This record gives sequence, structure tokens and C-alpha cells, in this order.
Amino acid sequence: MKRILIGMLLGLALMAFAGCGTQGAKEQAASSASAFATIEDDLGREVVLEKKPERIVVTSASFLEPLHKVGGDVVGRPDSKTQMPDYAKDKASVGKVYQIDTEKVLACEPDLVIINKGMNEKLVDTLEASGIKTLVVDSKSYESVKHMVQMFAAVTGEQEKGDTLIKTMDSKIAGTLQKLPKEKHRIAILHSTNQGLTVQLEGSIAGSTAKMLGWENVAADETPLEKNPDAAPYSLETLVEKNPEIIFVTSMGKMEDIKASMEETIAGNPAWQALPAVQQKKLYYLPQDFFLLSPGIHYPEAVAYMAKLVYPEVFR
Repeated sequence: MKRILIGMLLGLALMAFAGCGTQGAKEQAASSASAFATIEDDLGREVVLEKKPERIVVTSASFLEPLHKVGGDVVGRPDSKTQMPDYAKDKASVGKVYQIDTEKVLACEPDLVIINKGMNEKLVDTLEASGIKTLVVDSKSYESVKHMVQMFAAVTGEQEKGDTLIKTMDSKIAGTLQKLPKEKHRIAILHSTNQGLTVQLEGSIAGSTAKMLGWENVAADETPLEKNPDAAPYSLETLVEKNPEIIFVTSMGKMEDIKASMEETIAGNPAWQALPAVQQKKLYYLPQDFFLLSPGIHYPEAVAYMAKLVYPEVFR
């Protein structure tokens, strides 16, 4: 009898525990359902915003314009010489995009911080521990930019504005692709720095843009660098072997300095001079605002820019 009684008590306890667990799950589901927005960010996290954020900080200047287009505003933003819309110029600075100052972010008293994936994720734990919601956003590829717009529209509650913006971008890109001659091109994209050259893969902004244009990146199957999955080691021997029809060059800095540096490299090496792409003057330079920094909602302009370099007669 004692064993039976104990068994009954244990059973009742388990049922009560299970009931609590079920009730907890129901309360959590109800909480999510009544929230202002539930968003899956680009780290795959489900971010629940209980109410509409009123004090937003962004860690990338490329987030400022798309957020504003869907009705958003910020109280803090990073420094930028090239991607600063007028509405954000007088907002509080939280440092350079590569060196976000956590104390400056906290001083803005944000209720949401939008973080640049691949650069500022280390801020997530600190901010979440302080009770501040974070949204991690990728904006390298065009598809990720469209997802970014959808997320920002969810943050502001202006889904219709987000849908309209995406349709406008899609339409502009479609217009460029329709004008493009139906030719396949084998291209290479080099990135020039003070440390030398690397090869850009399809995951890079320039690589993603070339892929949208239907061109083949000759480096697509190369092994990425350990610390940069969007680039591979540069080898002139490999470049000569793969013999791309077109070569694009990206770099930070003044365009004239970049060109002078590449021209010096070419002039000093007969192998470079023997490349058909060089001989036929099909080596093109890409501006950093479109092809190193995310073009964001200006992706259609980036696509058109690259297409115009190759087909100036079509895109006058």
C-alpha cells in the first residue's frame, strides 16, 4: 500500500510538473503572439520585440537609408564619410564601423541595436546582458539586402513600405538585365591593399553582383582564406592559367591611387602584360561605395555600374 501511495503521489507530481511546463509554453507562445514583431535575424535567432522600438542604434552606416525609407529613425550611428544621409548627420556617433564604442552605444539608451553581421557580433552578448534587444543583419548579397528591408519594415511596422521598396529595386535590376547582351563572360575580381592582392569570390559584394549579371567567376572553386570566406589567395600563375576575359579591381582609397598602383604592377611584370584582358583594356576599377561597402538599397545602381563598364554602348 505504501508503494502504491508513493507511486500515486509521484504520478500526481509529474502531472503537475507537466502542466506547469505546458502552461509555461502556452504563456511564451501567447507572449510572442502579442508582441509588436517577431523577427528572424541573419544569425538565425528569433528576436521578439514586445513594443515598437523608439531608440534605435545602428553599427553600419549602410543601414541608415533603408531604415529611414521604411519609416525608421536612429539615436546613434557610426561615423562615415560616404554613406551618411542628411537625417543622421546630427545623431550621436558610436565610433567607427570597425571600432564601435560600447559605452557610446549604451549612452544612447537604445531599446534596439542593429548590428552588422561579420563585424560587430561581439556586441550581442554585452547588449543583451544589459537588457537591450539586438538584431544582426547581413547586407552583402542582394538577397540579404531584401531580407534586411523586410526586417527593418517589421521593426517600424511599415511592411507595405518595405514591399514597395523591394519591388522598386527588383524592377530596376530587371531593367538592367533585359538590356544586357546574352553573352557569357569569364571574369576575375581582384582586391588590392597595401599588403598585396587577393581574389574575390562569389560571396563578396562584387562577386555577388557579377553573378547576378550571369558572368562566371573563374575563382569560384578556389579555397577561401581562413579569416575571410569571401576571398582567396592571389596567384598570378593561376590568373594566367584561368585567363579571364575581364578583370575587375576593388580597393579602399582614392581611385587615381588605386589605378596608379595597378598600372605599376602591370608595367613591372611581362606575365601581366601578356593577359588578353589587359591587352584588350578590359581591366576595370570598381568604386568602394558600391563594391566594398554594402550598396544596400542601391544594389540596382551597383548592378548597372558593373554592366556599363563592360557594355558602355548599351548603357549610355
